[in-house]
Amino acid sequence: MLKPYYIKADDQFVRIILAYQYFSVVINKIVYQFIPIEGKEIRINRRTRKVENVGSRFAFQKGKEIIYLTMTELITLPDFLTQLHNIAKPYYNTGQEINEVNAENELVMKELEKKNIKRLIDKALDERDEKSFRELVKLL
Repeated sequence: MLKPYYIKADDQFVRIILAYQYFSVVINKIVYQFIPIEGKEIRINRRTRKVENVGSRFAFQKGKEIIYLTMTELITLPDFLTQLHNIAKPYYNTGQEINEVNAENELVMKELEKKNIKRLIDKALDERDEKSFRELVKLL
């Protein structure tokens, strides 16, 4: 169960702040409660919707036993990402902003593809591979 202590959003990130017993995980059928001795927040990029602090370590306790999990390990737990994104969803950037970013990404991808074709043409010329050269030139 993931319940944020509070949520803080700025221009770039949604920060989900965790506190004692607001977050628990089940590992090997044992419930461990979050304790804030290391990582205390989950940082999600508002534009890409990806967890940014994947290297952060979080501590969980059951009685006297304390285990540590990195964000990368937490992401692999069933339903963790679903719960995380449901919490952060109201803070994500709007569809228009995402469409603008997608359009920009599309332009960058086309430019990279064009540069890659030019590099392959150069390689075909260096290797005197006329067949590849002619096929690649058609792609430009």
